[in-house]
Amino acid sequence: MNNKNLHSYYFIGIGGMGMSALARLCLINGHRVFGYDVTPSQIINDLISEGAQVTYHLSADALPSEVRNKNTEVVYTAAISRDHPQLKYFFAQGNNVRKRAVFLAELTSKIKTLAISGTHGKTTTSAFLTHIFSETSQEFTSIMGGFFKNQKSNLIVEGSNFMIVEADEYDRSFLQLHPAIACITSMDADHLDIYETNSSFSEAFIKFSSQVSHALVVAYGLPVNGITYGIDVPADYRVENIIKNKLGYNFNIITPLRTYENVYLNQLGLHNISNALCAIAMADQIGVFTENSIKALTTFPGVQRRMDIMKYGDAIIVDDYAHHPTEIQNVLKTLKEFYPERKNCVIFQPHLFSRTQDFMNEFALVLSEFDEVLLLDIYPARELPISGISAQVLLDQLNHLNKKLIVKSAIKESIDRSNARLFAFLGAGDIGLEVEKLKNHFTAS
Repeated sequence: MNNKNLHSYYFIGIGGMGMSALARLCLINGHRVFGYDVTPSQIINDLISEGAQVTYHLSADALPSEVRNKNTEVVYTAAISRDHPQLKYFFAQGNNVRKRAVFLAELTSKIKTLAISGTHGKTTTSAFLTHIFSETSQEFTSIMGGFFKNQKSNLIVEGSNFMIVEADEYDRSFLQLHPAIACITSMDADHLDIYETNSSFSEAFIKFSSQVSHALVVAYGLPVNGITYGIDVPADYRVENIIKNKLGYNFNIITPLRTYENVYLNQLGLHNISNALCAIAMADQIGVFTENSIKALTTFPGVQRRMDIMKYGDAIIVDDYAHHPTEIQNVLKTLKEFYPERKNCVIFQPHLFSRTQDFMNEFALVLSEFDEVLLLDIYPARELPISGISAQVLLDQLNHLNKKLIVKSAIKESIDRSNARLFAFLGAGDIGLEVEKLKNHFTAS
């Protein structure tokens, strides 16, 4: 981003995780930032305190006078319809208007970029890689899909030699990127409202892999050529001899050059070992000594809403972003691994009508494996309802005797009445806010 030529930027959907990071980057570089979103949030409040101007009215009449000219640069999220009144105004006026993915690609085009792609694990892997870069004093900028615990920004600016970004498959956004180094963590079908078929979904990842100029790191077993990583498999980078402890794991890492014994990771879940290993392999490709990457793992702060563990009286609450059947399965495996003696209850908020429709059977199967199920209404996000698709329909599919559809206001009473002693709050919508409402009742670990 050239801050010698300062601009006014207008972000439509400024409160989103990815959009807010780009808006903050513009602010840091001295540009004037304006934007629109539906409702206030802490993310938006923080941007306003840093100098952004935000409106919550979608009409073109609500646009500030400062942006009502053809020189204003306009960025909009893929979730915004082309019929949005403000977007139509800027198109008609002839402004430079582009989707977030295009703008991100422009920012990365002249910087050596490391891109993290995959259906699952993007945010945690990018967080591991960001932390490794920070702890090893690289000069880099990172835009993550989540926050480190106890931080309020997902933008980390420590220089400009490298850029770390998440390569989002939604709307084929990642096909705008041409990174030097990239990874693919997984290729489980998702976003079938966009791709329609599993094969089309896979083809997009294969196309993305062809756009990587230097090194591609891929999970072992994926149908893409690259440097492989995995757990207990004959991959180029692999983990073996895993020993579970109270707060995480100890294990060995085998790289193409040597073996590192008794590595410690302070996170729960085998999927997080895999994510950390992927980040180590990526860092190795740009010359970060693996020994230093491993040392950085010991101070990894964790990511908000990724296996967050809290005490609630004599019960445990786990808060996680899991919104795909595979991700829910990973959470359940981790809970059974670390808390096998505790009866568990899932409080799940389905995310998107289309995803619920596409994976109705898979959701029903994995949710039925919990001891108790409390289901919330579907979080629509960018979508309109789909006839015949609802939380009640999903609930009816569950092969379970202890299941219930509840409203958010009944969550506390429901968990207080439950015989479970382990509660998993799962979903990509606003269910995390319900955990926040319980924080006054949390006790020290």
